[in-house]
Amino acid sequence: MPSTLTVLAAGILVHSGLDLRSWGALAAKLPSTAQIIDQKTFNVLSDVPPPSQANDSTVFLWPGVTEESLTAKPFHVYDDEFYDVIGKSPSLTLIATSDTDPIFHEAVVWYPPTDEVFFVQNAGAPAAGTGLNKSSIIQKISLDDAEAVRTSSNSSEEVTVTTVPSDPQVINPNGGTNYKGQIIFAGEGQGDDVPSALYVMNPVAPYNTTVLLNNYFGRQFNSLNDLVVHPSNGDLYFTDTLYGYLQDFRPYPGLRNQVYRYNFKTGAVTVVADDFTLPNDTGIALGFYGRNLSSPASVYQFDVIKDGTWQNRKTFAYVASFIPDGVHTDSKGRVYAGCGDGVHVWNTSGKLIGKIYTGTTAANFQFAGTGRMIITGQTKLFYVTLAASGVKLA
Repeated sequence: MPSTLTVLAAGILVHSGLDLRSWGALAAKLPSTAQIIDQKTFNVLSDVPPPSQANDSTVFLWPGVTEESLTAKPFHVYDDEFYDVIGKSPSLTLIATSDTDPIFHEAVVWYPPTDEVFFVQNAGAPAAGTGLNKSSIIQKISLDDAEAVRTSSNSSEEVTVTTVPSDPQVINPNGGTNYKGQIIFAGEGQGDDVPSALYVMNPVAPYNTTVLLNNYFGRQFNSLNDLVVHPSNGDLYFTDTLYGYLQDFRPYPGLRNQVYRYNFKTGAVTVVADDFTLPNDTGIALGFYGRNLSSPASVYQFDVIKDGTWQNRKTFAYVASFIPDGVHTDSKGRVYAGCGDGVHVWNTSGKLIGKIYTGTTAANFQFAGTGRMIITGQTKLFYVTLAASGVKLA
């Protein structure tokens, strides 16, 4: 029998199910920052626009709502179970902004000893400019600062964003995860001669780094994207995809889009899954080459068996707003993903139970211990307080 349940899109997740409660008591305990979304109000519309007008990149506004009304109360309750996620008084606070440069993007990692959150730039965004001084920067914030902004009466106050000088430099980091007091980054590489690699970085000065892996039996990975340490077997699972090529900073791909497993004890690297359009974001987004609306924007589920291999793939969820990225579970097994309008939350059966609605793309996010979350919105950085907590760190 499978030992754990794994859900794949931009991370590898575990846990088993929860009981659902009825819809009945929703309104009685609605927090002031939340609103109930009744899907029956938009299941039948008087006008349903064609794909050129209504698609994954457009904001869905149904009769009776506006962008302002949806963002004014950002915790959207689709099902009673979402109350267990948000608790009695959830908050969503904008804690930092950037005019055009998407500096709040990927590899969101919480480091408990200093209570700081690390994140990285998007290596392929046109607004980011070019050169490793732009695309390879790692940054961090203090959660004490985030809490101070949340409770401040000054609505324009922002946290201090500090650049982390990794040494040697992590090249185009995209994914990040905790590992025994350090951070492992998935670096996408640069051009023909700087291969995509896994880097281990010390989260405190001097931020020294070492390369953990930079090839598959002598062949370059395409563009390593995201990774996670499995909490049961201790192995590292990571995705390799085409985004470096699709964003014009990596060569034509030489391997399939695949998910790999790395064993820390032996150094063995094995393939655990393939047959994806683009693992992580699953196909719909093609970098500088536009979008293919008939490709997947899906989260897939696998069983992880005792020997660490995967089986029984099935579709867990399909996202109607852009693509699912930065997939995580909370301590109760619910599944979260950054999407085009915020963070979506499903129960373990794949039912959408709620959204943390940012009104902009949630490129990534991460739990930061008990009842806290950071969401990277490219040019916006959000701090969330809620009832749910992340899983125990590896």
